[in-house]
Amino acid sequence: VGCDRSKNLVDICGEKNFQAFVCDALSMPIRSGSCDACISIAVIHHFSTAERRLATIRELARLLRPGGTALIYVWAMEQEYKNQKSKYLKEKNSSKDKEEEIDIGTSQRPLSDQTSGSSSQDSACPDRLLNDLKDERCDAKPVADSRLPVHTNRTSFHSQDLLVPWHLKGGTKKKGESVDTVSFPAGSKESQELSPVFHRYYHVFCEGELEAACRSLDCVRVQKSYYDQGNWCVVLEKL
Repeated sequence: VGCDRSKNLVDICGEKNFQAFVCDALSMPIRSGSCDACISIAVIHHFSTAERRLATIRELARLLRPGGTALIYVWAMEQEYKNQKSKYLKEKNSSKDKEEEIDIGTSQRPLSDQTSGSSSQDSACPDRLLNDLKDERCDAKPVADSRLPVHTNRTSFHSQDLLVPWHLKGGTKKKGESVDTVSFPAGSKESQELSPVFHRYYHVFCEGELEAACRSLDCVRVQKSYYDQGNWCVVLEKL
């Protein structure tokens, strides 16, 4: 059973005969203790406060039966880890001059790069959920005002809290038509006229931050915590 905030994505699941429904990750319409396993991929990093991110993890744990497990993936601040670049950074050369786009009437799909400049101001790292978590890897500087920096796609992060530019793709998709049928070079007149820019909020996680949030809940145990291609990942077990 799948769920998503986007009705368009849920409709695609329905077309493929999968069971899915629209819901909010902070309030799932599923009975407590009814799931053997849950997966949360690229969801929690869209919540704008530490309290809401923790509430999402708590809600995920509520769904699990005792002994059930959950897998969580969030975007990592560290896109270079142990001297290795993530796939996200490596894809820069192969997809330059293209842009992140949203196709009207279907789903949000990152198709390519956007060349927006990032702000010189960096957001401050949030307060840690646990006092013993002191991560020197998170070196984002304090911000002078409340404006969030706009990220330059396929580059390293300079802020934990940022906006990622997406282009609203012009026109509607016909049956059998490729999702990238209507596409224009970044910065072109056609791109600017038919692809207005929208900015999507992300909170990228420093090393140890997701694990610390999970460990602050007394209803779960962290089985495993690891880094995978620019993401921090945790496997939880319901106690």
